[in-house]
Amino acid sequence: MNVPAAEASLTGLSVGDALGAPFEMKPAMPDGAAFELPPAPWRWTDDTEMACSLLLALERDGRVDQDRLAQAFASRWSADRGYGRGAVALLQSIREGVPWRSAAGALFSGRGSAGNGAAMRVAPLGAFFSADPDLAAREAVLQAEVTHRHPEGVAGAVAVALAAAHATTGTDNLLRQVLHYLPPSDVRDGIGRAVRIAPGTDPREAAADLGNGSHALAQDTVPFALWVAAAHPDDYPGALEACVRAGGDVDSMCAIVGGIVAAHVGTPGIPSAWIGAREQLPDWFQRPE
Repeated sequence: MNVPAAEASLTGLSVGDALGAPFEMKPAMPDGAAFELPPAPWRWTDDTEMACSLLLALERDGRVDQDRLAQAFASRWSADRGYGRGAVALLQSIREGVPWRSAAGALFSGRGSAGNGAAMRVAPLGAFFSADPDLAAREAVLQAEVTHRHPEGVAGAVAVALAAAHATTGTDNLLRQVLHYLPPSDVRDGIGRAVRIAPGTDPREAAADLGNGSHALAQDTVPFALWVAAAHPDDYPGALEACVRAGGDVDSMCAIVGGIVAAHVGTPGIPSAWIGAREQLPDWFQRPE
């Protein structure tokens, strides 16, 4: 279990989430516009809150215990952290005693959620299990199913976990490495298109093909996020700037990209001023950074 890489990934995820939050659902930046950091402090969202619960559970159990993870998500969710309506209904139901399998399966007329929530929190899990991508994929499925029962929501989480696992040990052919493990899905199709987009392409052009998370679905968030991470494997600031320039669900894309790239570059690869600008992580989760 690679705890240091997982903790670095969590730092990268949380800084990305908090930096991206002020840009959430804003349009793509126009030509010639300068990228400017938001004023500090940067406040993190549900992406970080759930990622902290997930990593704490992994460090405690060494694996995903779905029952315990569901209770952790439900007991810690905060109404002021930007959770979507479906997530609020789900977590409130679990908090009130509804079994998580029933609550998650009932979402969206029984189809389950295809949203990007299981993907936005999972990068630290991929880093944690980086020595065994097959295990990372299986555990990513388990953590996704607690809240996202739709196959696309699960596929998005598996893709991000695999990307973080491979980034921890090296970034060569990152997108193809992920494709190798993924079963057929819209998420996989999007990543397949991402392989054909040159790394130096304007991120707005890439997002026009792959999506920028505007629909908050795994299939319109994960392919672009993985393309950004693959295009900027050693450049954490550049990767986050690319997400901001594309617009859309910027905090979730920055969380995904930040978690993947930080798994590779480590905490030293994240500007220390950016870590300092992010608000402190929850009191129940504190780590040296």
